[in-house]
Amino acid sequence: MQKILPGVLAMAAIVVASNILVQFLFGQWLTWGAFTYPLAFLVTDVMNRVYGSAAARKVVFSGFVVGIICSFVGTRIMGEFGPLVTMRIALGSGLAFLTAQLLDVAVFDRLRKGTWWKAPFASTLVGSSVDTAIFFTIAFSATLAFIEPGNDISWANEVLPLLGMGPEVPLWVSLAIADWLVKLSLALVALVPFRMIVTRLSPDVT
Repeated sequence: MQKILPGVLAMAAIVVASNILVQFLFGQWLTWGAFTYPLAFLVTDVMNRVYGSAAARKVVFSGFVVGIICSFVGTRIMGEFGPLVTMRIALGSGLAFLTAQLLDVAVFDRLRKGTWWKAPFASTLVGSSVDTAIFFTIAFSATLAFIEPGNDISWANEVLPLLGMGPEVPLWVSLAIADWLVKLSLALVALVPFRMIVTRLSPDVT
């Protein structure tokens, strides 16, 4: 456990920071949390490359527990329009995180013997895509309103041009696509620190 403690602490810090920063908007389509949360995939991939898939899964589960705690605290804090974290957001966040991160571990493990950059890039791409789809659908889609009937998500289903310039879609679809584009961009950028950290921790692994 001691060897993966830095990964556990890093994952916990990212989850906590993302839960806080998601409350603050960055422009019209994003929150600040969109820039911190993708780092969770970097932590998972580094742990996977250096210590293996079993260790990476332990780090993922630690982040999941921290996420549950954050969601619980958020549901108890009342904002201007109700709890800072609704049941749908808590459910979507938890399912998206656990599913996407475990999928990331599985894809990475499948590709670990290939060129060094393929495993982290492909696993992050697949994981982040699934994460975005699960979270935004559960949290904001009108078709799942039965999950939390008292939660007014009409604002998220307002029909507007996609990202302000495309075909008309519910607002939450634009938010999801913007979020996914950030994750895709950071998946590319994260290859640099991934290579540097792995080389430092275990030069023979890369």
